[in-house]
Amino acid sequence: MTATTGDVWLPFPAEEVDGLPDAFRYRLWDGEERFPADPEACVFYVTPYMKSSAVTLRPLAAMPAIRVVQTLTAGIDHVLPGLDDLPPGVRLCNARGVHEASTAELALTLILASLRGIPGMVRGQDREEWRSGFYGALADKSVLIVGYGSIGSAVEDRLAPFECRLITRVARSARSAPRGPVHSLAELPRLLPDADVVVLTTPLTDESRGLAGAGFLGRMKDGSLLVNVARGPVVDTDALLAELRTGRLRAALDVTDPEPLPAGHPLWHAPNTLITPHVGGSSSAFEPRAKRLVARQLTRFAAGEPMENTVLITE
Repeated sequence: MTATTGDVWLPFPAEEVDGLPDAFRYRLWDGEERFPADPEACVFYVTPYMKSSAVTLRPLAAMPAIRVVQTLTAGIDHVLPGLDDLPPGVRLCNARGVHEASTAELALTLILASLRGIPGMVRGQDREEWRSGFYGALADKSVLIVGYGSIGSAVEDRLAPFECRLITRVARSARSAPRGPVHSLAELPRLLPDADVVVLTTPLTDESRGLAGAGFLGRMKDGSLLVNVARGPVVDTDALLAELRTGRLRAALDVTDPEPLPAGHPLWHAPNTLITPHVGGSSSAFEPRAKRLVARQLTRFAAGEPMENTVLITE
């Protein structure tokens, strides 16, 4: 694949991205109502970040010359509905390498905050209450990472200094990894009962939708913590609420289903629950990594080299 002309749509100004090739006309578009140019001339589309699927997909049907769609997210579920509008041979690439550091940091933050009772202490501070007591620690805990890709691996990297008793890795299929074996999803029923902390980092697919349902949650040990930094629909919200209301499980959720979580939803006030508003990738770590990825991809595109992070090619 090579291109030496055409428009490239970027969600940030081209002058802020070091290393862009001179071959293209760069158009700034971050989801505004008005397009920056005729979509027919676009050959490389970098999708806006943290915009709705409707916004992201709106120009695609009018891009007959498109060759590459580059998301700035690790997941691609929000783009898939628009692929039928694309010509054959279009490469869809994700943002592997952009969100690992930020999302893994948040996963660790959620684990530590939940185990050490930080939400209750913050509420105590608001009320001028001195809430001393005995709290859990991450040391000596067993952690199960479900969805052991690049983000799951980054989570393990950050868990390594915390003296966990055991870190267990699960992915769609079994394989070997530098830190140890990766188990298949089929082994979850055997692995869940031993985990003190279960961290979800799996992409949203037909297979993972509702993965953490009643059966999954029912196998988790009493008092264990579910951490979701994947996608909201990976967890069955009703099944999770049922467990939280009994006090048997705890949860720390960066993503929810529905999302955004509407006012009045019972998950807001579920016991032993910490909620953050889908900010796993939204940190100061995002922009420099995203810009470096875009510059690399466009340099490869201009030179006719294979794209990184190709998830699929349209037929």
